[in-house]
Amino acid sequence: MSTAELARFSVNQMTVRQLSLPDLVDACVALGVPGVGLWREPVRRYGVEAAATLVGDAGLTVTTLCRGGFLTATDPVERAEALGDNHAAIDEAATLGTDTLVLVSGGLPAGSRDLRGARERIADALAVLAPYAAERGVRLAIEPLHPMYASDRCVVSTLAQALDLAERFPAHQVGVAVDTYHVWWDDQAPAQIARAGAAGRIHTFQLADWTTPLPEGVLNGRGQLGDGAVDMREWKRWVEAAGYTGPIEVELFNERLWARDGREVLAETAQRFVEHVIR
Repeated sequence: MSTAELARFSVNQMTVRQLSLPDLVDACVALGVPGVGLWREPVRRYGVEAAATLVGDAGLTVTTLCRGGFLTATDPVERAEALGDNHAAIDEAATLGTDTLVLVSGGLPAGSRDLRGARERIADALAVLAPYAAERGVRLAIEPLHPMYASDRCVVSTLAQALDLAERFPAHQVGVAVDTYHVWWDDQAPAQIARAGAAGRIHTFQLADWTTPLPEGVLNGRGQLGDGAVDMREWKRWVEAAGYTGPIEVELFNERLWARDGREVLAETAQRFVEHVIR
């Protein structure tokens, strides 16, 4: 596993959430991992400016900040709170020096069955947030989530749906996150990746494998690279053919991985990245 083979590798902080931010930074430096995707909650606990200094002094690139979004509420107070939180997330991304804030759009409000209306409220919110993000040098990346999350977490389930929203705005303001875990099943995904790439809207590329059976609650079922059904090399070829040459971020939510030593998991993840994505 050479430095060149890890040149595009980024580890999302949630993959090794058992590591404190200083320990994550130290482990990345020791392994030669050049990039990290950060999450707002642990960064806020550490201090946003302090985190920016820590990561910057270590020479690491912050590839994304997760997450903004949850923009589907109908209650005026809840919508105002969501917009305020997303403005704060944009400011945090700018402070951390990343150009990409990942958006998980939000599920259906309680009692609602109106998917179309929920998606339109996302567009309404983006009209407010996208210009502000552009002023701060931050792009918004709409992440489609697997349809099993449509009711409670994300009404945007496909890259086509994400692009339909993103294309209402300039590409330097709004694009998409391509996450293998969520869209690997969609036979339209290759065409939609090409569509996104042609317009410069692939703002981040994330990897996780699909393994079954899913755990109770399904949220923490992302498999280690190579353990499941996803052909990682094929996905890399598709995004590269679409013109994407940026970082490739591994984002795993997995209780078994979190129960292990974090440095060991990071080393394993880097090795799996090389074996299943690069070589």
